Amino acid sequence: MRGQKTTSTSARTSNACYTLLLNNNAPPPPATAAAAATTTTTTTTTTTTQNLIQTNTLIHLYAKDGRLSSARRLFDGMPERNVVSWSALMAGYLHSGLSTEALSLFSSMIKAAAHAPSPRPNEYVLTTAISSCSHIRALEQGKQCHTYALKTGLDSHSHVSNALVHMYSRCSDVDGAFRIFESLPPPRANGDFFASNSIISGLMECGYLDEALGVAREAAKGVGSWDPVTFATIIGLCACLKNLKLGLQVHCQMLKRRCMDLNVYVGSTMVDFYGKCGRVASARTSFERLLLLRVQNVVSWTTMMTAYLQNGFFEEALNLFAEMQSPSNGPRPNEFTLAVVLNSCASLSSLRHGDALNAHVEKSGFGAHLVVGNALINMYSKSGSINDAHRVFAGMLHRDVVSWNSMISGYSHHGLGNEALEVFKNMLRVGEVPNYVTFVGVLSACIHLGLVNDGFYILNHLMKEMGTTPGLEHYTCIVGLLSRAGLLEEAENFMRSAPIGWDVVAWRTLLSACQVHRNFGLGKRVADLILELDPNDVGTYVLLSNMYAKARRWDGVVRVRRLMRGRDIKKEPGVSWIQVRGSTHVFVSEDKKHPQLTLIYEKLAELLMKIKLVGYVPDIASVLHDVEDEQKEEYLQYHSEKLAVAFGIINIPSVAPIHIIKNIRMCEDCHSAVRLISHVSNRKIIIRDANRFHCFEGGVCSCGDYW
Repeated sequence: MRGQKTTSTSARTSNACYTLLLNNNAPPPPATAAAAATTTTTTTTTTTTQNLIQTNTLIHLYAKDGRLSSARRLFDGMPERNVVSWSALMAGYLHSGLSTEALSLFSSMIKAAAHAPSPRPNEYVLTTAISSCSHIRALEQGKQCHTYALKTGLDSHSHVSNALVHMYSRCSDVDGAFRIFESLPPPRANGDFFASNSIISGLMECGYLDEALGVAREAAKGVGSWDPVTFATIIGLCACLKNLKLGLQVHCQMLKRRCMDLNVYVGSTMVDFYGKCGRVASARTSFERLLLLRVQNVVSWTTMMTAYLQNGFFEEALNLFAEMQSPSNGPRPNEFTLAVVLNSCASLSSLRHGDALNAHVEKSGFGAHLVVGNALINMYSKSGSINDAHRVFAGMLHRDVVSWNSMISGYSHHGLGNEALEVFKNMLRVGEVPNYVTFVGVLSACIHLGLVNDGFYILNHLMKEMGTTPGLEHYTCIVGLLSRAGLLEEAENFMRSAPIGWDVVAWRTLLSACQVHRNFGLGKRVADLILELDPNDVGTYVLLSNMYAKARRWDGVVRVRRLMRGRDIKKEPGVSWIQVRGSTHVFVSEDKKHPQLTLIYEKLAELLMKIKLVGYVPDIASVLHDVEDEQKEEYLQYHSEKLAVAFGIINIPSVAPIHIIKNIRMCEDCHSAVRLISHVSNRKIIIRDANRFHCFEGGVCSCGDYW
């Protein structure tokens, strides 16, 4: 009878609901009072349930479509909610990037459950809350979610535990992530590699590469169950470690399972791996495979450009960007693409390309992105247009430590020490914490200004106050600071007493100062020490030969040259290049091939005559040949930078600055000549040599004649 009654009631309910859907105003009359009560109650319950399901479905649809305000209005108007209602709206907030709102809703759900018969969070709601904490790296709120999971027993669910591992990893709490990870079954046991992927990524982000490799080795025991995300995670670790052998083994497994064929994320990670391991050709092959399979996107294109940039193939990066711009190739560049290309321009000191890219940035609306702004500062600084770099910096709505460092280093590299220190003071004023790179730029500024006491104060006190441990670069700056002040003996004593392992660059800094201050005895000792460290250091042979020549010790010059020939060491020839109207013109000393050769030589002779009238005397002491003075002067006359300057004056309008790049250090005679040429021609001439920028204007150089 119980079963019959239930069936009868169910039938009546079904009929009532069907009639109600047809006619909302006239529900069918019950046969008896008892039946009426039963039918009314059942109908109300069923109608409420149906309304709840329908409303939840609408919330889910609105949230998935990004119409969260509509979803929230429906949620707030619900007379009754179940766990699905809360879960659907929270998931919508999370997937739309509104993690804070998702956590606020989770908090409201817990409060509602504590004071009324309201649904409690289940494992899916809790997973969404923990994922929200991961997204915004909210460690404290994540720990509160972890506590709730322990109290309610929800931590026993694998996706809750996985989410907790991911949260702790993302928040850089490696110990917390490991505690949970070690309590889980090995990933090979159930084929669930989410937790191991998360902890490997977290360890990599925190710099614990050896620990990440240990987790990867354990995960490798279940390689047959790896999904594309796991492959991408492991190959990303190989890229960070630059472990080519392990990466090739993983690549073989990927090819066996064809997981690169349909997954652009895995393919892009493969390109990144080969790029970081210096295998540019292999990176290009992987990229071409993505193009062939038509699964490429803006990430894969940007990754390939990054591989070119990291390995010094700057022109190839620019060419690939041009290829990407072709309508037939597809994806539009994003802010990261533009940053990579701008940094390629910076490495080439290609101001013309950089200006064109800046126009593209403004047109496409990416100018407000922090990574693009930083790249623009870097590009303009390294292309010799420091005023444009400052214009970009001043116009940024938001800055990070990279922005400040780029501006400080840019000013220092141009010899503008006061401006660099002013930016540093503003950085401290706004509360930005300087880092290792910041202090390299600040100490470089002190070198240009000769601030010995300030440099030592920064090294011994300020850096410690800011939590930065001095490194080799900072100590090398102090050597440069003492050297510029002419305190060569103090610099040598500092190097012998400082608790640091010096490299060739540091000793060569002292050697250059010995040449400038003509302390040839100390210079010889330092040169011998450098050649013990690196017998193939070309710069040291050149500096030593220059010192012998200045002292008219031709026997010493001959010995150095003989030593270079015996070790098969060749001095790099001086080359200067200049861009005019989209074309790059390259000059070598005594150039005989340029189509405007006659005009260039005539203009150069005219300029040299003018500067001799205002005090120019050729520095024949720097010529490394024991020949007559007239012949030495002729050697100096046609150095590559002098030819480039004459060409620039002929072909560039007088209102525009002349930008020249030189591959080696500018010689003293050329420096003196160009400084005076800037005066007699009333031109601004910017030359970037192997050491720094020289901005010549009005007969003065930004380096203060020390470089």
